[in-house]
Amino acid sequence: MMLEADIKAQLNQYLELLESDIVLKVSAGSDKVSKDMLALVEELASMSSKITFEEAQLSRTPSFSVNRVGEDTGVTFAGIPLGHEFTSLVLALLQVSGRAPKVDQSVIDQVKNIKGEYNFETYVSLSCHNCPDVVQALNMMSVLNPGITHTMIDGAAFKEEAESKNVMAVPSLHLNGEFLSGGRMTLEEILDKIVEGPSAEEFTDKDPYDVLVVGGGPAGASAAIYAARKGIRTGVVAERFGGQVLDTMSIENFISVSSTEGPKLAASLEEHVKDYDIDVMNLQRASSLEKNDGMFELGLDNGGVLKSKSVIISTGARWRQVGVPGEEEFKNKGVAYCPHCDGPLFEGKDVAVIGGGNSGIEAAIDLAGIVKHVTVLEFASELKADQVLQERANSLPNITIHTNAQTTEITGDANVNGITYVDRETGQENHVKLEGVFVQIGLVPNTEWLDESIERNQIGEIVVDKRNATSIPGLFAAGDVTDVPYNQIIISMGTGANAALGAFDYLIRN
Repeated sequence: MMLEADIKAQLNQYLELLESDIVLKVSAGSDKVSKDMLALVEELASMSSKITFEEAQLSRTPSFSVNRVGEDTGVTFAGIPLGHEFTSLVLALLQVSGRAPKVDQSVIDQVKNIKGEYNFETYVSLSCHNCPDVVQALNMMSVLNPGITHTMIDGAAFKEEAESKNVMAVPSLHLNGEFLSGGRMTLEEILDKIVEGPSAEEFTDKDPYDVLVVGGGPAGASAAIYAARKGIRTGVVAERFGGQVLDTMSIENFISVSSTEGPKLAASLEEHVKDYDIDVMNLQRASSLEKNDGMFELGLDNGGVLKSKSVIISTGARWRQVGVPGEEEFKNKGVAYCPHCDGPLFEGKDVAVIGGGNSGIEAAIDLAGIVKHVTVLEFASELKADQVLQERANSLPNITIHTNAQTTEITGDANVNGITYVDRETGQENHVKLEGVFVQIGLVPNTEWLDESIERNQIGEIVVDKRNATSIPGLFAAGDVTDVPYNQIIISMGTGANAALGAFDYLIRN
């Protein structure tokens, strides 16, 4: 039996929702993955009279495709879609059977109108929390459009293939045999890569807003909801709705929710925002902000300009880079920023973690269970991580910690092959041979697009007062982009609400 009892009970409820018969075409060999995959397929067929399976010769073994009777739907799983990909399997079964996907009709129409042949492949790891978004979006597109196919490939089951394609970070999306993009992507972001986006005029022609929120993470979502609840015209511009929360795995300190995952919380934020009359402009990057005659003008990367009486900046922060030779060159070729997503690709290999704070030591502990050896490099003379994490890391035989270690270069040829650091006490240069480097050295605020008129502190964070107002009247800021002392989701939400109330107060007084 492949599935545990509680998962099976859950699955039974979903399989009752199947609308028509499904045929699973299975290509299996004599290897262990094939046998386990066959056991899963047999179990699915035993649970619903609407599911049958048959042997077939697919382009990869082991793999299986999910089809309507007498029709190839274009949805294939190479490997066993368990772990984080189990939901992708369940949704594929439901959607192939005829259940409508839960997306806006305008998006469905956009997918159906795509002309041409698009054969997508996504390399994933089953522990990656970002991968299912890409897999589910492309499976849905394959179900809706006969010109689109998609195969999910488990990099662990197809290790040689993944290595030959130089896949060292997941999800890794390929189109018609060529690399298209890496990292987490929504359906809208994938469409943006293959379909023409909205024109600059569509933004410039919009009426002015009362409040325009720049950024769609927890602070931005909270600000938008609080503003909309005041009955004023509210807009949100977001490069990617959800922000950095999308890259966060486990969240256990969001009060009243004992445990959740970043992508799940981001989806809830988006749903809540959609409950209100808020103009959400996703996949749009802000490039400039000016104030003329009491009206703010927000310039976008695509050339469009939005006007608003007040603005709340909540553009958040991103992973800080080490800034040494090799980091940029070997990004996704051994240099990674998400141990949860990319750790399994380094199974049995030697890796380094740069950073000895909580995130660095947590990453080292996580990776120690997968990789051969972890070398931690901390610039300061002692680790900054909580004592309990330090004790755990020190107890693991395959973690080596170097303090006073200044990283000077990440080396490699096609991929990373080592890291060089200088011992700051002795001045001695050391080189460690390894195949992966995980950078975990904190955050940098997304403020480089703003001009000098907005007061910022020495690390670029926007300075705000108790109402989250900035040095410019009518301009507010919230969340990790500000000089708030602690970067926490719950604090970002609170400052977002505070900024919206501050903006409303500003509007009624002016």
